[in-house]
Amino acid sequence: MARQERAIRTRRALLVAAAEVFDEVGYEAATISDVLKKSGMTKGALYFHFTSKEELAQAVLAAQVESLPRVPEQELKLQQSLDEALLLAYLLKRDTGDPIVQGSVRLTVDQGSPKDHLNRRVPMKAWQDHTQALFQEAKAKGEVLPHADVDSLAKLFVGAFTGVQVLSRIMTGRADLAERVADLYRHLMPSIAVPGVLVRLDFTPERAARIHREAMELREVEAAEGEGDLEDGPEADIAAGPQTGAGASAGAEAEAPAGVATAAQ
Repeated sequence: MARQERAIRTRRALLVAAAEVFDEVGYEAATISDVLKKSGMTKGALYFHFTSKEELAQAVLAAQVESLPRVPEQELKLQQSLDEALLLAYLLKRDTGDPIVQGSVRLTVDQGSPKDHLNRRVPMKAWQDHTQALFQEAKAKGEVLPHADVDSLAKLFVGAFTGVQVLSRIMTGRADLAERVADLYRHLMPSIAVPGVLVRLDFTPERAARIHREAMELREVEAAEGEGDLEDGPEADIAAGPQTGAGASAGAEAEAPAGVATAAQ
């Protein structure tokens, strides 16, 4: 069990370090050496979990959506959708950000070279599916206008958010991202929300910090409740990630300094 826990922490530390490097310099300029230097891990520890820079980047991309803490349930599903957008904006800001969210978003929006073979559709498809499901719930509850096509709406909202965050990064380093996201939803929601719901939505950018705090508190509660479920269960092996790299052995994993891995968690 101790080895599984250390493997999970080590993999997490590598993902965080890789995401930071990708966010700083982009995929093309990033190197395995940069990731090792930032993480404090050995080459054997890295290759125990990942076979290449491409596999490492794909893991960062795949972790984008799941890295966001779950926002508290709201009576209005459209408010919950807005809260998720504000939370993502909060996690993308430089001073309050989450490294995996930031690094994976840069990997997603940077077009890169066709030769890098990264599947950037993974996080975008996940966001579209999630947003569509949330809008479908909202429509079933009578919050969305009857004629609205939730599939088209999901693509519109995800695409619009992507563009807004790119603009904010270029213009202000994402310092005004919460304001831009609030403006986006304030202008789009009137075209889909029934009037009685629209007047109840809270579009204030300051809501982002409160939603983040509540989401993190919710994550801590859920983690404490599920702590026992991971003991000797298959989830621990899954979370530890693939062990197919060139250094895939217990000895290679043992090379990871436990102090650094613990600090990254």
